[in-house]
Amino acid sequence: MRLGILGGTFNPIHYGHLRAAEEIREGLNLAKIIFIPSAYPPHKKEEVINPLKRFSMVNLAIKENPFFSVSDIELVREGKSYTIETIKYLIRKYDKKMEIFFILGIDAFLEIEAWKDYRTLFSITNFIVISRPGYEQRTMDNPFPPGVSHEFSYDPKKKRYFRKDGFDTYFQEITLLDISSRKIRRYVREGKSIKYLLPENVMEYIRTHKLYR
Repeated sequence: MRLGILGGTFNPIHYGHLRAAEEIREGLNLAKIIFIPSAYPPHKKEEVINPLKRFSMVNLAIKENPFFSVSDIELVREGKSYTIETIKYLIRKYDKKMEIFFILGIDAFLEIEAWKDYRTLFSITNFIVISRPGYEQRTMDNPFPPGVSHEFSYDPKKKRYFRKDGFDTYFQEITLLDISSRKIRRYVREGKSIKYLLPENVMEYIRTHKLYR
């Protein structure tokens, strides 16, 4: 069984997140995708609202998709949210019953050297790197940071990079929806409509709780 892990601030969650998750799930035959809102992301500079409110919005957004679920594991853990700790926790939890695939955008992947224990991450989980608006194809020519690039070889038949220990990295192209949480927050501050950028129930939650004003 293949399990996808999609972390992020989801500040707020929108159709770009949801469509990416759906295409990744279908394209790589994942049994399920778990959305994991971060509590206190160490690399985010912009203001991030209360993690429980972001968790609630994710829960609203995915509730009609039986292949999606949301986890609060980074919310209940004290301190900053580090991916390495989350992945290790999930490995212990599923105890080889699930093959874990960590999903992230190309923009985050290109900055992964700044992450805690990033080299270890490549040795304990599979990666799925999704394309994003604004990143040209040339960024994929030499995708790995120098510290781990020598550990990977490319398999053109399966369109994946693989390590001898069995962990793979896939670069997956998806439908590009030029929607960002930053843009949504700015529209709310400016009193502009955010309709059709995110689910109706999430939009209503933002309005009811007067978020991002």
